[in-house]
Amino acid sequence: MSARTVKLHEIANARSGDKGNRLNIALVCRDPAHYSAIARQVTAEAAGAAFAHRKPSRVVRYDLPKLAAFNFVLDDVLEGGVNASLGLDGHGKSLSFLLLDLPVEIES
Repeated sequence: MSARTVKLHEIANARSGDKGNRLNIALVCRDPAHYSAIARQVTAEAAGAAFAHRKPSRVVRYDLPKLAAFNFVLDDVLEGGVNASLGLDGHGKSLSFLLLDLPVEIES
């Protein structure tokens, strides 16, 4: 088999939201066969790098293998949270697209 690089949004879906100044991103594989490739490449460090401009103080990835999913929790990235931020997306609903833009290598 050969490998090819795709954007994460081609093989996974995501949903994000807030809890205070904490961003939560649920990432779900469209095909469970891609779970291990995503697990190897979309690490907490990779997510932190994707959000580096927002300066997360901590990034944690929770693995949910029976659901072929992950939950990423990023602290201090919502400019103080929905009640404090002047940003247009105070709840962080669209921020999952930053994660979904990551390149991932999968088997063809």
